[in-house]
Formats: sequence, C-alpha cells, structure tokens
Amino acid sequence: MLNSFLSSILLGLSLSIPIGPINIEMIKRGIKFGFFHSWVVGLGGMSADLVLMFAIFFGLSTFLTQSVMQFIMWLSGFLILCYLGYESIKEAFKKVEISGEVKKESLSKSYLSGFLIALSNPLNIVFWVSIYGSVLAIELNSVERYQALIESSAIFLGIALWDFTVALSVHLGRKMISQKWLKWLSVAAGISLVGFGISFGYRAFKTFLHMI
Repeated sequence: MLNSFLSSILLGLSLSIPIGPINIEMIKRGIKFGFFHSWVVGLGGMSADLVLMFAIFFGLSTFLTQSVMQFIMWLSGFLILCYLGYESIKEAFKKVEISGEVKKESLSKSYLSGFLIALSNPLNIVFWVSIYGSVLAIELNSVERYQALIESSAIFLGIALWDFTVALSVHLGRKMISQKWLKWLSVAAGISLVGFGISFGYRAFKTFLHMI
C-alpha cells in the first residue's frame, strides 16, 4: 500500500512539473497579486482534476473518449485559452505596482481561472482518462474499490506539493521584478496561452474532419 501511495504522489508531481497553461497562469498571477492568488489558481486546477478523477473512477472514460466529446473538449480548450491569453496581453499594458502590498483582486477570479484552464485542457483530460485509468485498473485488480480510490487520491498530494512550491517561489521573487519585466512576462504568458489554444483548435479541426 505504501508503494502505491508513494507512486501516486510521484505521478502527481510528474503531471504538474511540465510547463503548461496552469503553471503559466500561476506564475503570472503570483507576480502580480502575490502568493495566495498563485496558489488559488493551483487549487482551481486541482478541483477540476478532482472532477475528472471521479468521472474516471465512476466509469465515464468511455464517454469522454467519444469523437464528439473530444471535439467539444478541444474546441473548449481553444476558446478558453485564447481568451485568457488575450486578457493577459491586454492587461500587460496596464500599470501594476510591484511592492510589499498585494494588489487587490478577487481570489475567486484566480480560482475560476485555474478551474477553467484545467477543465478545458484536453491534454489534462487525456492524462486522467489514459494514465489514471490504467493505474486505477491495475489497483482494482489487487485491492478493494474504496482502497484504490484512497491510494490513487495521493496523486493530489504530489500536485499540491508542486503548486505550493511554485506559488512560494514566485511570491519570494516578485519584488525583484520590475514594471518592464512584468509587462513582457504578461505578454509572453498571453502568447503561450494563445499558442496552446491554437494547437487545441487545430486538433479540434482535425477531429471534426474525422467525424464528417
């Protein structure tokens, strides 16, 4: 059981470490608004992951792998990430003071941002359907269903550990970021999000062609 628990934590870390839309959003909001806004983006992403985990656990993986659902997922990812990227670029040209005081913004906005990014990222959904689905299938062969759920939930410890590390690192380094660097960081983050969105849009287009 301990080996499975540790393996799940490592799997959560492996999921979180590669730079993707969630990490980009955490870094951007952490520099602008401080630790809690960055961390809450991660919590929003974890909430979406939790929804996906339960969906897979209760047998919805077959539904999520249908062509129509894949098209909807890719298209949603395209629209949401392009919108967030546009907002990031637009906000880059607004003056933001980086100081000890954190600029006030609703934490719920940061949470919703993380939730939508994670829930609309088809690559994230592919992870939960394929990799988590495989891990769950293996565990169900050797332990009871409730025990498999507990052990596999350790994935979230790995994700939470990485999110906390990112949020804390960004918060500690934010005072060294000048207004000019913040501007270009927001632009770069926006371009990255749009880039991810366009790649998802391309896959949506290919899926649509495959459907007709």
